[in-house]
Amino acid sequence: MKQRIISPIKLQLLMLLSVLLLSGSANGQFEESKSGTELVSDYFLDSPDSTKYAVILVGPTIGEVNQAQFRQWSFSLHDILSRDYGYTSDTITLLYDKGAPALPGGDRVDGACDLEGIENGLAELAAKVKTGDQITLYLIGHGSGAEEEAKFNIVGPDITGAVFSDLLDQFNEQDIAIINTTSASYGFSTSLSSEGRVVISSTRSPSERYDPVFSRYFIEALDSRNGDRDKNNRVSMLEAFEYAKTNVEAWYEEQGRLASEHAGLDDNGDALFALNPTVDAIDGRLAEIAYIDTLLDDTQNLSPQARELKARMQEIERSVFVFRGRKQDFLEADYWQQMEALLVELAVATGHFNAAVGISDEAESIDSEYIESETTSEQADEIQSL
Repeated sequence: MKQRIISPIKLQLLMLLSVLLLSGSANGQFEESKSGTELVSDYFLDSPDSTKYAVILVGPTIGEVNQAQFRQWSFSLHDILSRDYGYTSDTITLLYDKGAPALPGGDRVDGACDLEGIENGLAELAAKVKTGDQITLYLIGHGSGAEEEAKFNIVGPDITGAVFSDLLDQFNEQDIAIINTTSASYGFSTSLSSEGRVVISSTRSPSERYDPVFSRYFIEALDSRNGDRDKNNRVSMLEAFEYAKTNVEAWYEEQGRLASEHAGLDDNGDALFALNPTVDAIDGRLAEIAYIDTLLDDTQNLSPQARELKARMQEIERSVFVFRGRKQDFLEADYWQQMEALLVELAVATGHFNAAVGISDEAESIDSEYIESETTSEQADEIQSL
């Protein structure tokens, strides 16, 4: 098999194009540029200037098994976010049961998971976040009730979805993602649905009251970036959801049990959770561009021209992802004509960036068999021609 010589950046471009041709993506709200092809989402704009925060809420439980499991999940999540995703002790708030346990790792805990602790923790966070920052809330524990009475079990009186939603209203200038992994999570999660938010629920109805294993696999999706489906070294909310959902289904099958949990995702604000969110469905588009990791600023050593070109590349790449999510809004020929314009623009910007940073076209090799194995012959020809 003949090998092609490709630079690292062009290799990334080929990977991106193969993913674009094979899978779906996302959109938020859109506005057209003067060219009519470049679409920009108002939500989850990825910028080194923004900060991502995590709030981990771990409710109380009884029994040593559940206690150990909740502790393992929450501490592991805290450590994975710190180790692999650019978070720090200043950007992670962990509210755990009655407060810091007298156990190894208890120093991670910032307070109790009771109403006062939640109110104070969110108020402190509201005082330091900026416009455009992203806040992801992880709920681990037990839930109960339905509709207006749906609750997250915390220390003391439980909190309803409506009350929790009111607390989140103070973050109307930030992007919000909520990962609710509790039992009977659905009713609570529907209360949190809102335009521009990504909400994930481990269950699809109040009757799914048994302890879910969804949290285990969602965290596993983040660990070592196991959920990175498109191999861009980042994990989106949609990727983590799909990884967890697939592994939950496999777990029940291996146990020989009927599944007592069915995870859903809502990211268009209609409080209707899709069990299989995709680019072609109503839900799933925004979650595809809601990344968990913090985008690091790696442009300090670049020239002003290279920094401008890199920013332009990232802008076009985002437009490609967003536009791909609107494929169903166009006639086939019109869609591919506009997509081609974006891809050509991306290729040109990549070439100029290559030249600006002095990367040779002979810097790295890739076997074309990889592309052929991942695409149809027509798609491979199209990628190779760019």
